[in-house]
Amino acid sequence: MQTINLKDPSYYINRELSWLQFNTRVLNEAQNSTLPPLERLKFLAIYATNLDEFYMIRVAGLKRLYKAGVVVSGPDELSPKEQLADIRKYLYQEKHQVEKCLTEVFKTLEHEGVFFKEYIDLSTAQQKSLKQYFFDNIYSVIIPIAVDATHPFPHLNNLSFGLIVKLCDVENETLIRYGLVRIPRPLPRFIEVTPTLFTPIESLVSYHIKELFPGYKLLKFAAFRVTRNADITIQEEEADDFMELLEAGLRLRKRGEMVRLELGHRTDEDLYNFINSHTNVDEQDVYGATTLLNLSGLWQIVTSKDLAHLAQVPFQPKNLPPFDNMGNIFEIIAKKEVVLYHPYESFDPVVKLIQTACVDPDVLAIRMTLYRVGANSPIVHSLISAADAGKQVTVMVELKARFDEENNVLWAKALEKAGAHVIYGIPGLKVHAKVALVIRKEPQGLRHYAHVGTGNYNPSTAKVYTDISILTADDAVTQDITRFFHFLTGFSKKGKLDHLYMAPLQIKPKLLSLIQNETRQGKEGVIIAKVNSLVDEDVIRALYKASQAGVQIDLIVRGICCLRPGIEGLSQTIRVHSIIGKYLEHARMFYFKHADTPIFISSADWMPRNLIRRIELMTPVTHEESASKILQVLHLQMSDNVLSHVLQSDGSYLPVASQKGTVINNHKLLESHVNKVHKAVKKNTPNYVQQLANRLFKES
Repeated sequence: MQTINLKDPSYYINRELSWLQFNTRVLNEAQNSTLPPLERLKFLAIYATNLDEFYMIRVAGLKRLYKAGVVVSGPDELSPKEQLADIRKYLYQEKHQVEKCLTEVFKTLEHEGVFFKEYIDLSTAQQKSLKQYFFDNIYSVIIPIAVDATHPFPHLNNLSFGLIVKLCDVENETLIRYGLVRIPRPLPRFIEVTPTLFTPIESLVSYHIKELFPGYKLLKFAAFRVTRNADITIQEEEADDFMELLEAGLRLRKRGEMVRLELGHRTDEDLYNFINSHTNVDEQDVYGATTLLNLSGLWQIVTSKDLAHLAQVPFQPKNLPPFDNMGNIFEIIAKKEVVLYHPYESFDPVVKLIQTACVDPDVLAIRMTLYRVGANSPIVHSLISAADAGKQVTVMVELKARFDEENNVLWAKALEKAGAHVIYGIPGLKVHAKVALVIRKEPQGLRHYAHVGTGNYNPSTAKVYTDISILTADDAVTQDITRFFHFLTGFSKKGKLDHLYMAPLQIKPKLLSLIQNETRQGKEGVIIAKVNSLVDEDVIRALYKASQAGVQIDLIVRGICCLRPGIEGLSQTIRVHSIIGKYLEHARMFYFKHADTPIFISSADWMPRNLIRRIELMTPVTHEESASKILQVLHLQMSDNVLSHVLQSDGSYLPVASQKGTVINNHKLLESHVNKVHKAVKKNTPNYVQQLANRLFKES
């Protein structure tokens, strides 16, 4: 039998190209004509927002590697230069699909009585109304900028949006001037003429240029948008005050190197030469649009209450047994461990645990990690009140949570001011673990209550992200969590847990051990894993070896997957699914059939950054009912033939081919099932409720 070289670069899909495939699957949802039009617009907004971040971080990083002379940056051995070329080619080809999709959705909305019109196409009365709106709400906020020998080209912040203008002096038309009009981010992307009629803001502004540049006539204009390198590099070992250094980094983010320039459809050679002579963006990173720029602004339309009938009906998460009457939450958790699958099951019990702990006189201490909590977090407000009241509150606020740094700085300062013990991060590592601990004085002595999850402590995202929560008073779990927080707040040479597994020292070795154990089982081995991304080279090689031994491997990977499935003699027993739909698949759940404890949940994806550069937790699920529920979710998702795409060995994805008459949309089935249980609870039919609860999700 021929020996296969597992280091062969052809066996690995490039990380960046795999990400582009993921974003294409998001675009595919926008192109799905069976979805309501606002749902399609939502996916276009997600696509555009994703692409912004990709350029700000990944493309910017590749440009730095290229300038530094790095030749190879991954197991696929593509150079940064080759990757940049492939990315540009891919995006240039896809740009036409995006614009075609936007045009189609706008036409669909027109059939529903919703219109997007340029200012010039409005009625005289509507133009008059918008002119008044311009002077009341826009004129004093936007910034007209002359550019000439005495007016230098201005600094443009990351994601700056506005107009390039070519003007002539009214009294001397041979005197040509160029300038910009910056449209600040707080202004709406679209001006609402009526609840069903919208005008792009740049269209309104362009027809009032003469008021912004008195004495000049507008000759040409075009919209533009710039993207800068937004990655923050912090040399923590040199920092006396990490908070101060991070705030300085956030200011520098606005001034990072420009990595992309987007130009509107009116851009001609004159306007292009003017702006790019000042921005100096690589010509290959200039993207011309035939439709609108700044599609992330479509969120304004997607969230319009007046148009809610054109979106999918939002599902209301439910409180199921044992949280259906939300009695004493400590008594509930003390009786048995509870697994919640969000957003079908409500995040309320997690919030209730923290809020109750903050006011319960018997609670002595509360400890939490906070990564992304949102702008108006009820959990953080409760923690601040508890600290104000004199409770011992210890919070690890990860200031390096990308694009949430400013929120987290504000929360950290507020918590510290209230008297909480705030940890601002661990040098060299991000704390990405999602865990909370409540220590309560009870008649039998101290009792510990814990929450371990795969998602952030953010009630808003918990309604649209799928995540797992475990609420438990299990001593093995809570003792390890106590030790975990001691590691964060103090010094430790051990840095290992006994029951849980902590990165960077424990998770990767444990995963490799679990894969190797299944490998020894040969064709009897089974691995099922659900992650957001699979990049780690060592994990991929271990999976290849397992497949060569005959292990059946099913992977549910929403985003990046660098493993190539279906290669004879290498990965023929590996299937990779990606689910894109109404909810953002965010949970990490693993099943290893022959492990002593087969089921695990984790905050960590299978990427080097998670496994060796972050503090993460992986939790074995030892309670039979909890483990069964998680395994049922995994099996249901593997059966999905509506939202699922299957990765091919060439790196492309194909929709799952459904069996005739069988339609399995796991999002809809789970919504339906949870609604059924909830109705049975309200009808007070305990036997039926118990039957459903015991086999939750199984009947789907």
